[in-house]
Amino acid sequence: MKTHSFAVLIYKEDDMYIAECPEVGTVDQGETIEQAIASLKEATQLYLEEFPQSS
Repeated sequence: MKTHSFAVLIYKEDDMYIAECPEVGTVDQGETIEQAIASLKEATQLYLEEFPQSS
């Protein structure tokens, strides 16, 4: 299994944390930073399965 590292931007909006992966374009949120990152990781994995990036 191939592993990639991506940058993650985290910011707080009202009472939620927003996590964004600028290289892929995925965004997700969570009540904590950890939840936001976990949600973003899952969203990014699903996105890359559907739309593979060329290396």
